[in-house]
Amino acid sequence: MNKIKLAVLAAALTASSFSWAQDGKAALIKQFLDLQKPGIEALSRALVQQASDPIAQAGSGYLQTQVPAEKREAAAKAADAELKKYFDESYPIVRDKALQAAPVTLGPILEQNFSEEELKQLVAWISSPLAKKYQDLNPQMQTALTKKVVEDTRATIEPKIRALDSSVAKALGAPTQPASGGSAPAKAPAKK
Repeated sequence: MNKIKLAVLAAALTASSFSWAQDGKAALIKQFLDLQKPGIEALSRALVQQASDPIAQAGSGYLQTQVPAEKREAAAKAADAELKKYFDESYPIVRDKALQAAPVTLGPILEQNFSEEELKQLVAWISSPLAKKYQDLNPQMQTALTKKVVEDTRATIEPKIRALDSSVAKALGAPTQPASGGSAPAKAPAKK
């Protein structure tokens, strides 16, 4: 009888320590993701910027070749104001969606690939072989988050890109036909 009680007690302790370990791992993943907030925000900025780059480049080319020199400064300021307006409206949308998607997108990758001890080291950012492992997974995590954010913001951002294309063209006095890149969705940053 004592053996059964001891076995039940051991099983209960094992289950409770497993649960605590899982909670500890989840807390470490949350802490890691909180530390990654600046990187997630930078990724969001890059996505928003990248989406408007073709319009800015086309506008700059048009400005230099089609707008009279005496009107360029005013036209450039008007176009810059439209680009800033687009960024100021779009960046919070993409940033908030990225921060919301990070735990459900990156959390499972971290959960599957790092132990609790490794997460402790990662959070502390100790130089170790762990850094290599993280660096190897970082492109996969960025790709997963980028894909999720683009999917989740496409319907909101594409109309803003079309409106930006039109408003920049109008500011420059250009015809308001859609640019070839104006309706394309944001793409993931090129891998280095």
